[in-house]
Amino acid sequence: MRIDVVTLFPEMVVQAAAVGVTGRAAERGLWQLGVWNPRDFATDAHRTVDDRPYGGGPGMVMLAAPLARAIAAARLAQAAAGARGTRVIHLTPAGTPLDHARVAALAGEVDAGYVLLAGRYEGIDERLIARDVDEEIAIGDFVVSGGELPALMLIDAIARLLPGALNDEQSAREDSFADGLLDCPHYTRPEEYEGMAVPAVLLSGHHEKIRRWRLAQSLQRTRTRRPDLLAGRTLTREEAALLAGTEEA
Repeated sequence: MRIDVVTLFPEMVVQAAAVGVTGRAAERGLWQLGVWNPRDFATDAHRTVDDRPYGGGPGMVMLAAPLARAIAAARLAQAAAGARGTRVIHLTPAGTPLDHARVAALAGEVDAGYVLLAGRYEGIDERLIARDVDEEIAIGDFVVSGGELPALMLIDAIARLLPGALNDEQSAREDSFADGLLDCPHYTRPEEYEGMAVPAVLLSGHHEKIRRWRLAQSLQRTRTRRPDLLAGRTLTREEAALLAGTEEA
Protein backbone atom coordinates (compact mmCIF):
# COMPACT_ATOMS: atom_id res chain seq x y z
CA MET A 1 0.00 0.00 0.00
CA ARG A 2 1.16 3.53 -0.75
CA ILE A 3 -0.22 6.64 0.94
CA ASP A 4 0.66 10.12 -0.28
CA VAL A 5 -0.18 13.29 1.63
CA VAL A 6 -0.62 16.69 0.00
CA THR A 7 0.34 19.15 2.71
CA LEU A 8 1.96 22.51 3.36
CA PHE A 9 3.85 20.86 6.23
CA PRO A 10 5.41 17.68 4.81
CA GLU A 11 8.02 17.47 7.58
CA MET A 12 5.25 17.21 10.16
CA VAL A 13 3.76 14.19 8.41
CA VAL A 14 7.09 12.48 7.73
CA GLN A 15 8.33 12.79 11.30
CA ALA A 16 5.10 11.65 12.96
CA ALA A 17 4.60 8.71 10.58
CA ALA A 18 8.11 7.42 11.26
CA VAL A 19 7.46 6.44 14.87
CA GLY A 20 5.45 3.71 16.58
CA VAL A 21 3.26 1.28 14.70
CA THR A 22 3.23 3.29 11.47
CA GLY A 23 7.01 3.54 11.43
CA ARG A 24 7.48 -0.18 12.08
CA ALA A 25 4.92 -1.07 9.43
CA ALA A 26 6.79 1.07 6.89
CA GLU A 27 10.11 -0.53 7.85
CA ARG A 28 8.52 -3.93 7.28
CA GLY A 29 7.51 -2.86 3.78
CA LEU A 30 3.78 -2.95 4.49
CA TRP A 31 3.17 0.60 3.25
CA GLN A 32 5.00 3.53 1.69
CA LEU A 33 4.66 7.23 2.40
CA GLY A 34 4.96 10.12 -0.04
CA VAL A 35 4.50 13.82 0.73
CA TRP A 36 3.80 16.67 -1.67
CA ASN A 37 3.93 20.36 -0.87
CA PRO A 38 1.60 22.40 -3.10
CA ARG A 39 4.04 25.32 -2.85
CA ASP A 40 6.38 23.29 -5.05
CA PHE A 41 3.70 23.35 -7.74
CA ALA A 42 2.92 27.08 -7.61
CA THR A 43 3.93 29.03 -10.71
CA ASP A 44 4.64 32.49 -9.29
CA ALA A 45 7.79 33.80 -7.63
CA HIS A 46 6.13 33.89 -4.22
CA ARG A 47 4.97 30.25 -4.44
CA THR A 48 1.43 31.37 -3.68
CA VAL A 49 -1.03 28.68 -2.61
CA ASP A 50 -3.93 30.76 -1.27
CA ASP A 51 -5.99 33.88 -1.96
CA ARG A 52 -8.89 35.86 -0.51
CA PRO A 53 -12.35 34.29 -0.82
CA TYR A 54 -14.84 35.55 -3.38
CA GLY A 55 -17.78 37.14 -1.60
CA GLY A 56 -15.61 38.41 1.23
CA GLY A 57 -15.13 37.05 4.69
CA PRO A 58 -12.19 36.22 6.97
CA GLY A 59 -9.23 34.05 6.15
CA MET A 60 -7.80 32.70 2.93
CA VAL A 61 -8.77 29.85 0.60
CA MET A 62 -6.31 27.38 -0.91
CA LEU A 63 -5.93 27.70 -4.69
CA ALA A 64 -7.09 24.84 -6.88
CA ALA A 65 -4.25 24.75 -9.42
CA PRO A 66 -1.24 24.03 -7.16
CA LEU A 67 -3.24 21.36 -5.33
CA ALA A 68 -4.32 19.76 -8.60
CA ARG A 69 -0.73 19.57 -9.81
CA ALA A 70 0.40 18.08 -6.48
CA ILE A 71 -2.34 15.44 -6.65
CA ALA A 72 -1.37 14.61 -10.24
CA ALA A 73 2.25 14.13 -9.17
CA ALA A 74 1.16 11.88 -6.32
CA ARG A 75 -0.94 9.79 -8.71
CA LEU A 76 2.06 9.31 -11.00
CA ALA A 77 4.24 8.27 -8.06
CA GLN A 78 1.64 5.76 -6.96
CA ALA A 79 1.36 4.29 -10.44
CA ALA A 80 5.14 3.97 -10.61
CA ALA A 81 5.10 2.19 -7.24
CA GLY A 82 2.57 -0.32 -8.56
CA ALA A 83 -0.44 0.85 -6.59
CA ARG A 84 -3.69 -0.56 -7.92
CA GLY A 85 -5.74 2.55 -8.50
CA THR A 86 -5.67 5.79 -6.53
CA ARG A 87 -8.32 7.27 -4.27
CA VAL A 88 -8.10 10.93 -3.25
CA ILE A 89 -9.42 11.56 0.26
CA HIS A 90 -9.98 15.05 1.63
CA LEU A 91 -9.79 15.35 5.43
CA THR A 92 -12.46 17.87 6.40
CA PRO A 93 -15.06 18.44 9.15
CA ALA A 94 -17.63 18.42 6.34
CA GLY A 95 -16.81 14.81 5.49
CA THR A 96 -18.42 11.52 6.46
CA PRO A 97 -17.52 10.60 10.06
CA LEU A 98 -14.75 8.02 10.14
CA ASP A 99 -15.51 4.70 11.82
CA HIS A 100 -13.80 1.36 12.22
CA ALA A 101 -15.70 -0.23 9.35
CA ARG A 102 -14.42 2.40 6.90
CA VAL A 103 -10.86 2.08 8.22
CA ALA A 104 -11.02 -1.71 7.85
CA ALA A 105 -12.27 -1.36 4.28
CA LEU A 106 -9.41 1.00 3.39
CA ALA A 107 -6.87 -1.25 5.08
CA GLY A 108 -8.26 -4.25 3.23
CA GLU A 109 -7.08 -2.82 -0.08
CA VAL A 110 -3.47 -3.73 0.67
CA ASP A 111 -2.21 -2.86 -2.82
CA ALA A 112 -4.22 0.35 -3.12
CA GLY A 113 -3.00 3.92 -3.34
CA TYR A 114 -4.46 6.75 -1.29
CA VAL A 115 -3.80 10.46 -1.67
CA LEU A 116 -4.75 12.33 1.50
CA LEU A 117 -5.50 16.00 0.99
CA ALA A 118 -4.65 18.05 4.08
CA GLY A 119 -6.12 21.53 3.75
CA ARG A 120 -5.31 24.69 5.67
CA TYR A 121 -6.75 28.18 6.21
CA GLU A 122 -10.51 28.57 5.63
CA GLY A 123 -10.58 25.64 3.24
CA ILE A 124 -9.99 24.61 -0.36
CA ASP A 125 -11.52 25.99 -3.56
CA GLU A 126 -14.62 23.84 -4.00
CA ARG A 127 -13.86 23.31 -7.70
CA LEU A 128 -10.74 21.34 -6.83
CA ILE A 129 -12.79 19.15 -4.50
CA ALA A 130 -15.46 18.57 -7.16
CA ARG A 131 -12.86 17.78 -9.81
CA ASP A 132 -10.25 15.70 -8.00
CA VAL A 133 -11.56 14.38 -4.67
CA ASP A 134 -13.18 10.94 -4.43
CA GLU A 135 -14.14 10.96 -0.76
CA GLU A 136 -14.33 13.35 2.19
CA ILE A 137 -13.70 12.08 5.72
CA ALA A 138 -14.14 13.75 9.11
CA ILE A 139 -12.46 12.44 12.24
CA GLY A 140 -14.87 14.19 14.61
CA ASP A 141 -17.23 17.08 15.18
CA PHE A 142 -14.53 19.62 15.87
CA VAL A 143 -12.07 21.79 13.95
CA VAL A 144 -8.26 21.69 14.01
CA SER A 145 -5.84 24.04 12.27
CA GLY A 146 -5.21 21.78 9.30
CA GLY A 147 -5.70 18.36 7.80
CA GLU A 148 -2.29 16.97 8.80
CA LEU A 149 -3.32 15.56 12.18
CA PRO A 150 -6.52 13.98 10.78
CA ALA A 151 -4.43 12.51 7.93
CA LEU A 152 -1.96 11.06 10.42
CA MET A 153 -4.79 9.59 12.46
CA LEU A 154 -6.21 7.93 9.36
CA ILE A 155 -2.76 6.62 8.40
CA ASP A 156 -2.24 5.17 11.87
CA ALA A 157 -5.67 3.56 11.91
CA ILE A 158 -5.06 1.95 8.51
CA ALA A 159 -1.45 0.90 9.12
CA ARG A 160 -2.15 -0.96 12.35
CA LEU A 161 -4.69 -3.15 10.53
CA LEU A 162 -2.26 -4.20 7.79
CA PRO A 163 -1.24 -7.86 8.19
CA GLY A 164 2.09 -7.99 10.00
CA ALA A 165 1.95 -4.44 11.38
CA LEU A 166 1.34 -5.49 14.99
CA ASN A 167 3.50 -7.96 16.85
CA ASP A 168 0.31 -9.65 18.07
CA GLU A 169 -2.49 -9.73 15.48
CA GLN A 170 -4.98 -10.41 18.29
CA SER A 171 -4.45 -6.83 19.48
CA ALA A 172 -6.27 -5.38 16.49
CA ARG A 173 -9.11 -7.88 16.79
CA GLU A 174 -9.72 -6.89 20.43
CA ASP A 175 -9.53 -3.11 19.97
CA SER A 176 -12.48 -0.87 20.69
CA PHE A 177 -14.94 -0.81 17.76
CA ALA A 178 -13.40 -3.91 16.15
CA ASP A 179 -16.54 -5.84 17.06
CA GLY A 180 -18.79 -2.81 17.47
CA LEU A 181 -18.17 -2.44 21.22
CA LEU A 182 -15.83 -0.39 23.35
CA ASP A 183 -12.86 -2.28 24.75
CA CYS A 184 -12.95 -3.73 28.26
CA PRO A 185 -10.78 -2.39 31.12
CA HIS A 186 -7.19 -3.64 31.31
CA TYR A 187 -4.88 -4.22 34.28
CA THR A 188 -1.23 -5.09 34.83
CA ARG A 189 1.21 -5.45 37.76
CA PRO A 190 1.13 -4.88 40.69
CA GLU A 191 -1.96 -6.77 41.81
CA GLU A 192 -2.82 -3.92 44.17
CA TYR A 193 -2.29 -0.23 43.48
CA GLU A 194 -3.28 2.56 45.87
CA GLY A 195 -5.69 0.20 47.62
CA MET A 196 -7.33 -0.93 44.39
CA ALA A 197 -7.04 -4.62 43.48
CA VAL A 198 -7.09 -6.29 40.08
CA PRO A 199 -10.47 -8.07 39.56
CA ALA A 200 -10.11 -11.59 40.91
CA VAL A 201 -11.41 -13.22 37.74
CA LEU A 202 -8.35 -11.97 35.82
CA LEU A 203 -6.10 -13.83 38.27
CA SER A 204 -8.11 -17.05 38.13
CA GLY A 205 -6.53 -18.55 35.02
CA HIS A 206 -10.03 -19.62 33.92
CA HIS A 207 -10.04 -18.54 30.26
CA GLU A 208 -13.79 -18.90 29.68
CA LYS A 209 -14.66 -16.89 32.77
CA ILE A 210 -12.16 -14.21 31.74
CA ARG A 211 -13.65 -14.06 28.23
CA ARG A 212 -17.17 -13.64 29.62
CA TRP A 213 -16.08 -11.02 32.16
CA ARG A 214 -14.37 -9.00 29.45
CA LEU A 215 -17.41 -9.23 27.19
CA ALA A 216 -19.69 -8.14 30.04
CA GLN A 217 -17.41 -5.19 30.81
CA SER A 218 -17.34 -4.17 27.13
CA LEU A 219 -21.12 -4.29 26.93
CA GLN A 220 -21.62 -2.31 30.13
CA ARG A 221 -18.99 0.28 29.18
CA THR A 222 -20.56 0.70 25.74
CA ARG A 223 -24.06 1.10 27.22
CA THR A 224 -22.79 3.76 29.61
CA ARG A 225 -20.48 5.71 27.32
CA ARG A 226 -21.68 5.03 23.77
CA PRO A 227 -25.30 3.79 23.85
CA ASP A 228 -25.59 4.71 20.17
CA LEU A 229 -23.33 1.76 19.33
CA LEU A 230 -25.70 -0.66 21.03
CA ALA A 231 -28.77 0.89 19.42
CA GLY A 232 -27.88 -0.53 16.02
CA ARG A 233 -26.49 -3.83 17.28
CA THR A 234 -28.29 -7.17 17.29
CA LEU A 235 -27.23 -8.76 20.57
CA THR A 236 -26.48 -12.44 20.81
CA ARG A 237 -28.30 -14.40 23.50
CA GLU A 238 -25.14 -14.37 25.61
CA GLU A 239 -24.65 -10.62 25.18
CA ALA A 240 -28.26 -9.85 26.08
CA ALA A 241 -28.04 -11.99 29.23
CA LEU A 242 -24.76 -10.45 30.33
CA LEU A 243 -26.03 -6.93 29.69
CA ALA A 244 -29.26 -7.60 31.59
CA GLY A 245 -27.34 -9.19 34.46
CA THR A 246 -29.41 -12.36 34.24
CA GLU A 247 -26.31 -14.41 33.57
CA GLU A 248 -23.10 -14.37 35.59
CA ALA A 249 -20.02 -13.01 33.83
